Amino acid sequence: MFRGANAISLDAKGRLAMPSRYRDELVSRCDGQLIVTIDAVDRCLCIYPLPEWELIEAKLRELPSLREEARRLQRLLIGNAVDLEMDGAGRVLVPPRLREYAGLDKRAMLVGQLNKFNLWNEDDWNAQADADLAAIKQPGGLPEELRDLIL
Repeated sequence: MFRGANAISLDAKGRLAMPSRYRDELVSRCDGQLIVTIDAVDRCLCIYPLPEWELIEAKLRELPSLREEARRLQRLLIGNAVDLEMDGAGRVLVPPRLREYAGLDKRAMLVGQLNKFNLWNEDDWNAQADADLAAIKQPGGLPEELRDLIL
């Protein structure tokens, strides 16, 4: 399980060092084999351990090919997916095209999302977190069934 928001730096080549608290789990779960792709909803990237990505691919494979929405989702997620491999120092190289999509520069946020990570531009993450908190605080901003999960 991956949780928490981690401020990280990308080096001049576009590599990020996975925080040490995740490295052992990534090595044991997937031998450091990761997949990065765009997030189809938010302007960030999704980084999956390979076994988790394979579950996504299986679901995408089952979508009806005659539905335009299904083809669109397949094109976006699979068409932008790139294999990553952690090096001995726990670093992965994020491809330039994907860094550009997410607006990533030197400062970024790696956010655990249970079975994957989101990689955000630091300013975008802070703005999104503020917007999420404001929305939840609004009357009706958190449906009862979700409120019951956390209270």
